[in-house]
Amino acid sequence: MRAMRAEGFSGYKDLKLADIPKPAVSDGRVLIRITAAGVTPLEHTILSGGYPRAKAPLVLGGEGAGVVEEGGGTAFPVGSRVMFTGPYGVSENGTYSEWVAVRKENLCLIPENIENVSAAGLPVACLTAQMTLSFAEFAKGKTVLSPAIGGSVGNAVTQMARAQGARHAISTTTNHAKAQQARSLGFNEVIDLSVEKLSDGVRRITAGYGADIVIDAIGGEILSEALGTLAPGGSLTTLGYSAGRKATIDVTDLIWKRASMKSFSLFAQPADVWSTAWSVIFPLLQSGAVKPIVAKTFPLTEAADALRYLIEGRPFGRVVLTI
Repeated sequence: MRAMRAEGFSGYKDLKLADIPKPAVSDGRVLIRITAAGVTPLEHTILSGGYPRAKAPLVLGGEGAGVVEEGGGTAFPVGSRVMFTGPYGVSENGTYSEWVAVRKENLCLIPENIENVSAAGLPVACLTAQMTLSFAEFAKGKTVLSPAIGGSVGNAVTQMARAQGARHAISTTTNHAKAQQARSLGFNEVIDLSVEKLSDGVRRITAGYGADIVIDAIGGEILSEALGTLAPGGSLTTLGYSAGRKATIDVTDLIWKRASMKSFSLFAQPADVWSTAWSVIFPLLQSGAVKPIVAKTFPLTEAADALRYLIEGRPFGRVVLTI
């Protein structure tokens, strides 16, 4: 089968088309014919040598969508459309390929109103959004801030919080054109950081109250500023570092507000947490309350260009490979 495989971890040039054996189905695995694969910053981290546990050669791709060909049983009959994420593309071959043998517990059926290309970029962002909101004890009427409306997690948290009754679902962008695009798509609580400070924007939107919950997938200076927007008793969850791995915080933002700060890793969560999250996400997708946004698609053979576009172009929405 065709696959885009990292032959090493020194940059885009190491991602090459390879002809490798089709995976065999074993107990607990389901053979999926991949139709689309989500492109995520994790693949760039791995390809750049930033994840020392990864071993080359490795087919990249941590999430995708496709059709069940074998092994799905009654839960996932042959021909079912499914989406999934897991350790694929990290500790075993991933979705930048024509077939993947997926653990059954990682699968979720795709709602009829969602196309495979859109579904391929959903699992990581939506699962992360729902789990972090749940762990932060989100409830209807709370105010949520998740920076980077054009990014996968920032957008998913904003949509998931809004769909579940947030008083305010706030996000940000550093790009004025993206701020206008966000508003055209119905995101009316996006702070344009090119014209307004994060703290000022949150204060304006919440009438001085602040954010009950911050879900930050950006890191760096944004994390430092977001911490200062917390309301009394609020919490910040950190889970990404595209804007930098180091941040300086003012500890009084925690102490004086009796606030908390914690971290999150999707793949450290047990299976029951995944299934609970999917049970919330699926009907919101099905109803159209949460809508995936795809910025651009690339064919499998242009995986390096797709990854470069995601990292350097910083598009509004997901980047997806079509297989």
